[in-house]
Amino acid sequence: QVQLVESGGGLVQPGGSLRLSCAASGSIFSIYAMGWYRQAPGNPRELVAVVTNGGSTNYGDSVKGRFTISGDSAENTVALHMNSLKPEDTAVYYCYADAISSTGSMIRSAYWGQGTRVTVSS
Repeated sequence: QVQLVESGGGLVQPGGSLRLSCAASGSIFSIYAMGWYRQAPGNPRELVAVVTNGGSTNYGDSVKGRFTISGDSAENTVALHMNSLKPEDTAVYYCYADAISSTGSMIRSAYWGQGTRVTVSS
């Protein structure tokens, strides 16, 4: 299996910045993309940002221009730099990987971290 471990969440004031990190480990055959989704109470999980192993990025509309994703395909890590944070960015942020595990059925699947909480409040 592929394990994802996030770090970097916490409490930040509106207008502040925060950096999230995620590292993939375990039985990794190949990773095609890594990124972040978030879920606020009462809302569905939504895309924040994803980066492919080729370096292509995709951002959710609400974070464009404020958040920047960066990935290291050699290290199987991804980071999310969040600037100009707003109260509506408050959510649990989940690391995501589109990958194939070297164990089991060798089927390309979505893997998720346990989540890290980000709270934007004064």
